Amino acid sequence: MSGLSPLRVFAVMAKEFTQLRRDRITYAMILVLPLVQLLLFGYAINTDPRHLPAAVMAHDHGRLADAVVATLELTDYVDVRFLPTSEAEMDRLMRRGDIALALTIPPDFSQRVLKNDGAQILAEIDASDPMAAAGVAAAVAALPEQALRHDLQGVGARPAPVPAFEVVVHRLYNPEGITAFNIVPGLLAIILSMTLVMMTAMAVTREVERGTMETLLATPANALEVMIGKLSPYVLVGLVQSVIVLLLARLLFGVPMAQTPAGWLALATGLFLFIVNNLSLGYLISTLVRSQLQAMQLTIFYLLPSLFLSGFLFPFLGLPHWARILGEAIPITHFLRVVRGSLLKGQVLADMIPDLLALLTFLFVVASLTLARSRRTLD
Repeated sequence: MSGLSPLRVFAVMAKEFTQLRRDRITYAMILVLPLVQLLLFGYAINTDPRHLPAAVMAHDHGRLADAVVATLELTDYVDVRFLPTSEAEMDRLMRRGDIALALTIPPDFSQRVLKNDGAQILAEIDASDPMAAAGVAAAVAALPEQALRHDLQGVGARPAPVPAFEVVVHRLYNPEGITAFNIVPGLLAIILSMTLVMMTAMAVTREVERGTMETLLATPANALEVMIGKLSPYVLVGLVQSVIVLLLARLLFGVPMAQTPAGWLALATGLFLFIVNNLSLGYLISTLVRSQLQAMQLTIFYLLPSLFLSGFLFPFLGLPHWARILGEAIPITHFLRVVRGSLLKGQVLADMIPDLLALLTFLFVVASLTLARSRRTLD
């Protein structure tokens, strides 16, 4: 046995660098993954979400009512983006998740404040996400002490300990602030994505490595028929997973379920589209890679931003604007709204149309790319 040869070591090193350079996907993961992690953790992650959208329905347009709204916006926790004119419109905004706070100022607000007659305003908070609700609740709770300090002078002045008005807070959808009610339904989206995308990508890639895919491509079946045939069994797998997760969510964590057939229909529609989306994405990944290792790497690269930009771990409305744009392109974002909306908010199909259309669009784009990438041979 000869001694250590620096020349032979250098030759092996050169061979490995050459192989690494040829493996473009692995090379890209080495360079891109740390950059993505840095950007996500450094800029997008926010455990104290601010500038959440709010709606104000003011029946009193006096100076005191305007001062309350202005003080609320100064907290930076909410931005008043909607001025609904009816309770139905306000409820629709809240149910669809467009706002985190609905503030209602009654018509006799200013009159009651000046008379010290127990003035009240109503603050309805979307508590389906306890993290986002905590900051909003703190902001509205501070209004009686801060809002009218400089507006009540002379006749309207009162002793410092006496608040000018009271904020009646209603926490909607999750009044007790139970974190499991928000996290556990979201886990359904994460579990389906992790298993179905990786399962499909690796299963198809394994067939390519073993040569069985080439035999399949030699049959009269076209690319679309092959894709549908290979993905159909996994749809059943996804449905079984979903039933198990929902049963355990109810039995172990007491997560509310849809209360009406319309709610279950909405959930089932979103669930089917999301499952097919994940399977199609996994199939697309298999057309881009040459090994199961690369398939796993690309799957992880997809799941990383999905965890942080979808609203699963952090409030979506509290993300920076650029992060929300990226998040809207991820199917998990839309399915999270569907599953949480149907289970916690009583949403039906009409409330989910934007998210269902987004899932349908993503499916069309991914399926088209997959068919374009599919080859009749593996040369």
